Amino acid sequence: MQVFVDILRQTFRALWANKLRTFLTMFGIAWGVGSLLLLVGLGEGFRSGNERGLKQIGDNVIFIFPGLVPAVEGQHDAGRRYFLTERDARDIAHEAPHVMRIAPVLQRNDIRIVSQFQNYSSNTLGASADFDLIRNLPHGEGRWLNQVDLDEKRNVMVIGEEVRKQLFPHQENPIGAYVLANGIRFQVVGTIALIGRDSSNGNNARTYIPFTTMREYFPMKGDNMPDDALSFVNITPIDRASHTAAVEEAHRIIARNHGFDPSKTDAFDGWDTVESSDRVGQIFTAMDMFLGGVGMVTLALGAIGVINIMLVSVSERTREIGLRKALGATSANVLLQFCFEGAFLTIVSGLIGMFIVWGFMLGLQHVITSPQGFDPPTLVPASAALAIGALAVAGIAAGLYPARQAALLAPVEALRRD
Repeated sequence: MQVFVDILRQTFRALWANKLRTFLTMFGIAWGVGSLLLLVGLGEGFRSGNERGLKQIGDNVIFIFPGLVPAVEGQHDAGRRYFLTERDARDIAHEAPHVMRIAPVLQRNDIRIVSQFQNYSSNTLGASADFDLIRNLPHGEGRWLNQVDLDEKRNVMVIGEEVRKQLFPHQENPIGAYVLANGIRFQVVGTIALIGRDSSNGNNARTYIPFTTMREYFPMKGDNMPDDALSFVNITPIDRASHTAAVEEAHRIIARNHGFDPSKTDAFDGWDTVESSDRVGQIFTAMDMFLGGVGMVTLALGAIGVINIMLVSVSERTREIGLRKALGATSANVLLQFCFEGAFLTIVSGLIGMFIVWGFMLGLQHVITSPQGFDPPTLVPASAALAIGALAVAGIAAGLYPARQAALLAPVEALRRD
């Protein structure tokens, strides 16, 4: 134990004797570690922000929109347009085994909502009782639409947070209040809690009424549009791995109902959030690897600096080594001291760089409002552990070779050198 304490004392004395060199070496390593963790943290901020945005839409949601059957494969300038219908939604629900839930949607942007305080042009959706389960809508006050609302075509409405703020600026809980939607009286039965970190998210500016009520009062507008036309359909697969099968089944049913070949993929318009999430995840994994590679290069330069410093240190202290060995120090004592110096420089410097960057990231989380699709950088524990572990290995390796050379010196030869 006393030997170890002596080695520690000698190590700190040697580092303190060359304060400027020690500081510059530690600064270089701390900078390398900080750069690595910050770059990886930025990549993870982009990843988590994108995942958060997709989560706000729903879990494993697939959108299917009306499409155009091209007259010539690959051309979209000419062809036969078709509209999704309630029949399509029913057939998908009954005939597609990989589809767990389906929600037909009617959407209008020209419905003006008027309360006793204000008026607001809302994005209004005619939704089913399952829509909030598919889209993960966070419930606020009151309730969501239920099957009785749809069966009886009730004039009830659920409003988003931005709509609530505009229509009821002095009323936190508008449940039970009445509004006019294009002159038709509706009762507010529920609210949707804030989606996202601020009210700029478009989902906060929506109102929801029963699908059947929407069909009754605000049907789709357009030429040659069937009476049961839909704006779009949301479906969710039975599990994440079945999303491709669910899309293929829905496409086959739609193609059959509208009289075209399902192999014409250009005829379908939609958005598979599972596929998008996987694709974006691959992009951010590649980004993490690139940014991590840049950080590792910076880190390697710091480690090379440690090796260089240790070589210089051994060269400068050759006579000291010879004197210590002449006084009874063993080769193991000399080897341990220089290995400890290298490990101390790298590990302590790495920890300092990690804690500084961690504090910087925490500060960013409190002062920056995250834009859509981006979160402030966060410390990735795996990257921090990898960086500190690599530094420990580099530090020991940095001291090992010069320490071995020093330990092998005969005391007489060491004392003889200038």
